[in-house]
Amino acid sequence: MRKTTSFAIVHFGVAFTVSYLLTGSVVIAGALALIEPMVNTVAFFIHDWTWDRFGSPAENVVTETRTA
Repeated sequence: MRKTTSFAIVHFGVAFTVSYLLTGSVVIAGALALIEPMVNTVAFFIHDWTWDRFGSPAENVVTETRTA
């Protein structure tokens, strides 16, 4: 859990820094740093659901074996 918390702090810091450098606004950077992980969490849920439903592209390939 400590590693997850550490990563969350790093993620927030990176999101805030990039947003601040692009906008010059502490308020906008803070909002983006808070909103982005929430959107990313929803996107991950949708991705995970889709992956479970349809599988990876490599798993869906039908291979044909020929015998002589």
